[in-house]
Parts: sequence; structure tokens; C-alpha cells
Amino acid sequence: MKVIGITGSPREKSNTKYFVENALNEISTYGLETELISLDNKYVKPCKGCYSCVKNKECIQKDDDFEEIFEKIKSAEGIIVGSPVYHGATTPNLKALLDRAGFLGRWVSSDMKAKNESYDFKGTVFSGKVGAPITVARRTGQTFAFAELLLWFTVNDFIVVGSSYWNVGIAGKGGAVDAENDDEGVLNIKHFASNMANAIKKLNA
Repeated sequence: MKVIGITGSPREKSNTKYFVENALNEISTYGLETELISLDNKYVKPCKGCYSCVKNKECIQKDDDFEEIFEKIKSAEGIIVGSPVYHGATTPNLKALLDRAGFLGRWVSSDMKAKNESYDFKGTVFSGKVGAPITVARRTGQTFAFAELLLWFTVNDFIVVGSSYWNVGIAGKGGAVDAENDDEGVLNIKHFASNMANAIKKLNA
């Protein structure tokens, strides 16, 4: 059983990565395999909305890092998505990844009916997986980005786990990398990670 943590920060050393790594480290104590995917060194084009994946069951854009990441998250039992807050939302590179993953993940498993008719939903490649977001900002806006990511998880048929508070961190004043100072945020995210590990183990027992 494996959990993938994705960080959407464009910075190599980031507060978002710190919180996601804390979650993964906690999960690993439950005997689950973990892997961190940081988008700071990845290139993912935005979705073209061409609907080619409906028929082809794959994305026609091949000259970026999307396919490699998609295959990893498709095979994992759990996914954590972390993002810093950009004007109340997630980062553009993370949004590009999630848009394409969500769209392709649906059409790999489902089929389009005749034009203007509802499609035949047979689940997504993420159906039954466990997932949740982590968002980080220096003052506020975390809950807006958190809600944005929750919408992605729930529409893609994930099982979302919670914690004693929302999975948000406070860090980054003036661009500082100081997430370790948010003791309460770290404790909450570790509690969330414990819930995720237990949920995955029970679902895959």
C-alpha cells in the first residue's frame, strides 16, 4: 500500500513541502510506502479541453511530465495534494496537473454516450482511493484553496479523511521558509496522516 504526496509549490524548499513531508513521515510509521512528488522540477501543460481522452483513453499531450505523475498516482492507495495559496487559490502548475488527471481519470474508466446525452459513469481511476488536501499561507486564504482541492477530490470519487481541524499551515511571511514554527498546524496534519493511514489499511484489509 502506497501514499503519494504531491506539492504544488514552485520552490524547491517550501513550506508546503515541509507539511506534506510531515504527513508522509507519519504515514510511513504505519507500515505504508510513501513517495513525494514535487512540482518544482516538473513541467505539466494545462488541459486543452480537446476531449481526445474520451475516445483514446489517454492524453494526447506527451512532451511533459504528466504521464509519469499520472501513472504513479493512479497506482497509489492514497493521495495527498499540498499547495501554497496564490490569491486564494492553488498554484497554476498544480491546477494543470489536477485538471488533466481528473479528466483523463474519468474517461479511462467511463464512456461517452450519444451527443447531448449523459455519459455512462463506471467510476474513475481514483474511485475508492483515500485523499485529502493541505494548504499553506502566511496569513489567510488557506480555506479557499483547501475547498478548491476538496472539490477536486470529491468529484473524482475519492474517500476524503479529516482531522481535528482543516489541514492548513501558517508560514511564509516575506517569503520565509518557517513552517516548523507552526506547531499546531504540524500536530493537526500528523493527526490527519494517522487517520489516512488507518483508513487505507482498513479499506485494503
